[in-house]
Amino acid sequence: MAEGSRYRMPLKRRKEGKTDYRQRLKLLKSGKPRAVVRYSNKHIRVQFIRYHRDGDRIEASASSEHLEDMGWKGHGSNLPSAYLVGYLAGKRASEKGIEEAVLDIGLNHPEKGGKLFSALNGIIDAGVSVPHDPEVLPEDERIKGKHIDDDMNERFEEVKSRLEEL
Repeated sequence: MAEGSRYRMPLKRRKEGKTDYRQRLKLLKSGKPRAVVRYSNKHIRVQFIRYHRDGDRIEASASSEHLEDMGWKGHGSNLPSAYLVGYLAGKRASEKGIEEAVLDIGLNHPEKGGKLFSALNGIIDAGVSVPHDPEVLPEDERIKGKHIDDDMNERFEEVKSRLEEL
């Protein structure tokens, strides 16, 4: 291990590969809340987070686990569920007065038409303004799940109509 008076230990979350502090600083300098999208093998989570000196504060959030309460029977980590989670989080954020945000994808790799941008599309459709390139958003057929199952479109529309009533 390196030693000496000039050696500086890297931050813990940087060593663990959890945080890119340069990217985080750029997002914080915008002064806007961050729309943080994270996914695992089973679930997707979208959170609207504001920076505070004492620590970041979550203003609004939604998870694919919340979709099960709305009648979603599909998988929790696919394109349709990502869109619905983004839509639900966007609705909750707009209720709290958040009109614009900056997308924070963390250490995930941005794939054109992927889950991250499906969640972004849901956030935008809910009324929150997020700067983006329209080319990265997935096609409507994929968002509605036609590539997964023929019946997925009906289930998607049913859950989305329940979310619109909130």
